[in-house]
Amino acid sequence: MLDDYFSGFRMRFSTNDYTTNWINLEVGIAMGCTISQILFVMAMEVILKAAEGSAGPANLGGRCSMHPLKAFMDDTIIICSKEDETRRTLKRLDVLMSWCKIEFKPKNSRSLSIRKGKVDETMTFTVVEQQIPIVSQEPVKSLGRWYDSSMKDTRREAETLELASETLLAIHKCGLQGKFKTWCLQFMLISKLLWPLSVYDICSTTVEAIEAKINKYTRKWLGVPPGLSDVAMYCRKAKLKFPMKSILEEYKCGKAILLAILEESDDPVVKTIQPSLKTGREWKVIEAKECLKMKEIIGQTQTTARALDQPQPNGGQKQRSLTWNDIWHMAPLRISSSSGPSMISYPQTQIWYDGERRTTLHAHCAKVGKLQSMY
Repeated sequence: MLDDYFSGFRMRFSTNDYTTNWINLEVGIAMGCTISQILFVMAMEVILKAAEGSAGPANLGGRCSMHPLKAFMDDTIIICSKEDETRRTLKRLDVLMSWCKIEFKPKNSRSLSIRKGKVDETMTFTVVEQQIPIVSQEPVKSLGRWYDSSMKDTRREAETLELASETLLAIHKCGLQGKFKTWCLQFMLISKLLWPLSVYDICSTTVEAIEAKINKYTRKWLGVPPGLSDVAMYCRKAKLKFPMKSILEEYKCGKAILLAILEESDDPVVKTIQPSLKTGREWKVIEAKECLKMKEIIGQTQTTARALDQPQPNGGQKQRSLTWNDIWHMAPLRISSSSGPSMISYPQTQIWYDGERRTTLHAHCAKVGKLQSMY
């Protein structure tokens, strides 16, 4: 059945002047086919099972060992404690791949040797009769994370800060309106920055510097004064709640989730090593976890002098949450005035009470409107 299914895969190329004949597909994974990925993983599993006998489990110290072969689709990682075991495994994989008519790409591969806690640049390996470049010569990116000979994330921290600055400047120079620039920031740039902030050991002070740059451009794009507090933009308990998220809060949530994943992992290696997350001196994810435990122990407490049965002293105002759909239909001047009553001067508005309804007269448009833009 599978033979009949894959025998009908054909393709052709078409240009403005010429169209090729139909060509049978015999190599590769068909895009959109759900069976091809499953068969590919099954075939790779058979190859790895045949090669895993060439090396024993890698000794990580502290009575902790790891399987010598790990793979994600066609990306294979070899982890061995001895040099001869690594060479035997590479030779065995080379023979198996040649039998399967699959070729390694040494230029896209990297080797990293560590002896006594330091990178050894003298040890090299070969596959398909070609030398594999070492990490000190060419860094490698695996699953979204860069690896180099320094074995530190100091350079990645500076690169993330530079990426944020360059992208913010590029968004600022585009011809979009301020509210559209803010949308690009919230749904494109912040999402792009959260991954390196999660996988690398970046301190919270760097994230605070990135958020300061983001807040500076956000105030410009929304037309609010530079002195507007960050609480007005990111607070979830204010009378007017904006649909914007703070990259610092997202960073802290991501580190907390990563800590929970590592502590509750079923992998025996992760349980034995108990890797730590470095977030700097000002904020530590372990201390945040302990604070949550303490709050759960204390429970709900009374924070004001009023009784529990008394209503909230909010003057009858209800909390209003703005959505991006609301912002799309707002004029730029109304967006700037939505940040609070302090943003509107007295000559611009005349406020009076008409029974239970509170209205305002905008001088710039001479029309009567509600104070929804102010609260």
